[in-house]
Amino acid sequence: MGSHAAPNIDVILGQLTLQEKISLLAGKNFWETVDIPEKGVPSVKVSDGPNGARGATFKNGPTAACFPASCLLASTWDLEAAKEIGNALAEETQSKGARALLAPTVCPHRHPLGGRNFESFSEDPLLAGKMAAQYINGLQEKGVAATIKHFAANEQETCRFTVNAHIAERALREIYLKPFEIAIKEANPMAVMTSYNILNGDHADSSTYLLKNVLRDQWGWKGLVMSDWGGTNSTAGSLEAGLDLEMPGPTKWRTIDAVVEDIKAGKVSEATIDARARNVLEFLAKLRCFEDPSIPDERSINKPEHQRLIRSVGGQGLVLLKNAGGILPLKREQLSKKRVALLGFAKQGLAHGGGSASVNAHYRVTPEEGLRAALGEEVEFEYAQGAHTFRQLPLMSEMVVDRDGQPGWTLDFFMNEDATGEPSSSQHSDVPTYMPLFVKEAWGSLKATARFTPTQSGRHYLGMSGLGRSQILINGQTVYEQKSNCPDSMAFLLGGVKEPEVIWEFEAGQTYTMEVITLKPSKSGGLSLLDGLIGFRTGFMTEEEHNRDLLSEAVEVAKRSDLAIVFTGHTPDWETEGQDQASFNLPSNGSQDRLVAAVSSANSETVVVNCTGVAVSMPWLDNVKAVVQAWFPGQEAGNAIANVLTGAVNPSGRLPVSFPRRIEDAPAHGNFPGEYVDDQLNVTYEEGIFVGYRHYDRSEKHRSQVLFPFGYGLSYTSFDHTNPSISVSDSSEDIEVAIQVTNTGSCAGADVVQVYAGAKLASSENPVKELVGFSKVWLKPSESKTVSVNFKTRQLAHFSENTERWELEEGAYEVSIGRSVQDIVSKLAVSVSAKTYKL
Repeated sequence: MGSHAAPNIDVILGQLTLQEKISLLAGKNFWETVDIPEKGVPSVKVSDGPNGARGATFKNGPTAACFPASCLLASTWDLEAAKEIGNALAEETQSKGARALLAPTVCPHRHPLGGRNFESFSEDPLLAGKMAAQYINGLQEKGVAATIKHFAANEQETCRFTVNAHIAERALREIYLKPFEIAIKEANPMAVMTSYNILNGDHADSSTYLLKNVLRDQWGWKGLVMSDWGGTNSTAGSLEAGLDLEMPGPTKWRTIDAVVEDIKAGKVSEATIDARARNVLEFLAKLRCFEDPSIPDERSINKPEHQRLIRSVGGQGLVLLKNAGGILPLKREQLSKKRVALLGFAKQGLAHGGGSASVNAHYRVTPEEGLRAALGEEVEFEYAQGAHTFRQLPLMSEMVVDRDGQPGWTLDFFMNEDATGEPSSSQHSDVPTYMPLFVKEAWGSLKATARFTPTQSGRHYLGMSGLGRSQILINGQTVYEQKSNCPDSMAFLLGGVKEPEVIWEFEAGQTYTMEVITLKPSKSGGLSLLDGLIGFRTGFMTEEEHNRDLLSEAVEVAKRSDLAIVFTGHTPDWETEGQDQASFNLPSNGSQDRLVAAVSSANSETVVVNCTGVAVSMPWLDNVKAVVQAWFPGQEAGNAIANVLTGAVNPSGRLPVSFPRRIEDAPAHGNFPGEYVDDQLNVTYEEGIFVGYRHYDRSEKHRSQVLFPFGYGLSYTSFDHTNPSISVSDSSEDIEVAIQVTNTGSCAGADVVQVYAGAKLASSENPVKELVGFSKVWLKPSESKTVSVNFKTRQLAHFSENTERWELEEGAYEVSIGRSVQDIVSKLAVSVSAKTYKL
């Protein structure tokens, strides 16, 4: 191939043998596609993830920029910010030798306990779709492919590989497919990733309905469809349905022999193979891989402009939920010579969630560092942790030696499944953990051994988990046994498995033989990539550490302080891919709620900054002065938080999700995560289209179940809204809403004009109103601007399962302009004619 010539896909396809075409339809390795150098076909490398290009290494690889999570990005309601993040992520992707980013995630937030909600944008499909479209545009205009995911209905992590989601087609069309439809039609992502789950009886990767009928035929999209990692579930079925690329490689389902056999049996046609291979080749061509087939080495490039963008967008996405008495912003002159208590996660930058979204950040600014830099040395800070929040005990690495007397453990690998006889292989490990990433060997069992000499007598805590059946022995006596495989191997891999704790009496100075035996699982509990691989971890903590009274320390610090700031939230092992939230309350076991309650009783000037990607219970809300929802702001977390707390940035974030008062008030409650029928988890989306605010808007009773409504957020200034108007285009297809917004306060700030619409005589089958458009406006004190929001008449239509069309009913519609879905400042009327829209 010429180094600069655009490839002729027909010619290349014609030169490939059937076997070579088949080889292109699965990955070469974990992150790269198959190349055929002798035929001039290059490979392409892809990278996770939504808030940073991690590169090929899951943990401790080259550092990468950690951007704000998508839940925060959606809170900005700023389309330009989404595009700028996409631009910067493209540069990061290229620095990792990749040309495709496995992002954005757009599945709607169905339930507050969704483990991966933070990775996605919103409960509202319009907001999610519009933000995703600009994120994609930002990526792709810099030459990096976006991979919109997970298509479709991946709204939970519980049994995500096998759960069967039962969703009526109207709910699918109006809620769960809608953000994909918006982003695909407006931004044309180069790739789509299928989800793990089953949808209405068919695995998503083998769903003709999703991949052929909807994506290709109805939406007219032409691009590459790839599976989620290990998410291919058939050979002929996935090929015929339209899955172009099985990832990762080497293939599990698409061996040349298996596919040729299916072709001979008439299950797959050669025309299908040609079509799948063509899509792979065109993907390579769009990314200019034929012109430059190189895959550069991964680099860490810590760009100042990325730092500034992360800090700016991070601050813009923080949501001020409460500010009683105007306690915020904090002013340096008012706090001079005073003491501020920093409690909870003040010394941790909760920058991101767990799983595909985790990166080895270039750096991580903690809230303490951010506030010290912002408020200077004249303010005295005092820190206390205040609450135990660990999910797993720390690894048992102290006071242990291996077989050779070196600090650490001896790992012995056996071909048999009872860890007896001579091991086939042995190695040293500093810590009692074995994570089976990219392991080629398939051992039958593993025994980890160490000699432990405690320095203090008394009770100690042990915790252990394994991919397969496992046990801990002390001096040959079994003290704990895990009798079944880990239920979710990805959760195990990412450190999110809650391990049972065992108490054992040790005597100081005495040496104990510690053994962990773990067996190969036949099935790894979900992620098929780990089938047959061995993995385990063992944690340890003294009783003194485990039961230390952190709360009393924090209360004493709060009592002697003029102001107390409590930093609450989820660490990546609590909010992570691989499992749903353990509770609607902050972890662990109510410890953070007790901390806030006790501190606010001890100090009336208490502010809470919460870093979670989801709504959480706030039983202490009435007793604190201010609350900031900070989400996961990325590597500049501490600076973004300090900017908002001190007023350097006027908070302008608005909630992209509703915050219910209780988990029982969530619309999907009772239908999440589903019920088992013959070992198969089934989840029925009984709430239909009434997700999030669409549910709470149904009545005054429902509205009262909301702690903070969708679209809500406070500011340090105030805004007035006047002169609303509405006009309809001559074609009756476009509606324009305008309103004058005036900053009536004393500082510059930004307001988000939210436009909702619904039939004036609302049917119980339809939402009262739905978001149809929005616009963010920046204003100086006393400044006024007229803000226009345009939307299509088609957005007022609903999907009819009878006609399989979008139906717009004739009549009067009410268009509402609001500060939030519940705080409506103006209502306008418009009449429309009946119309039917094709899919």
